Amino acid sequence: MPEAAALERSYPQKMFYRINEVSQITGVKPYVLRYWETEFPQLSPGKDSSDQRRYKPKDIDLIFEIKRLLYEEKFTIAGAVKYLQNKPSEPPARVVEVVANAARAPERQLKRLRRMVEELRRDLTSLRSFV
Repeated sequence: MPEAAALERSYPQKMFYRINEVSQITGVKPYVLRYWETEFPQLSPGKDSSDQRRYKPKDIDLIFEIKRLLYEEKFTIAGAVKYLQNKPSEPPARVVEVVANAARAPERQLKRLRRMVEELRRDLTSLRSFV
């Protein structure tokens, strides 16, 4: 992700955002956000008890992605919808963490085994002195 896009996506972290907050964060007008909800099935914010939209951080990330596709990459709406439908979803952070830990596991085991071998060598040396 380019640096500018990373800076653009830094915003106060909350559980939910109202449409005006999302509009300010993303630079997309509220009426455009409402229209995109009708065109992009992936963009479906929940509603609170007073029937106001409640956007989650993942919705905001999706809005940034839609904005990039439409305004920078010059996709049509239909093309952007198709692109997003065929795009593999990113794995949840917990899955990434588990995979990263699993990848480091053999290295940790090797270090542990080397320590055990060294300890056994020392024990063997001290046993030889008794014999």
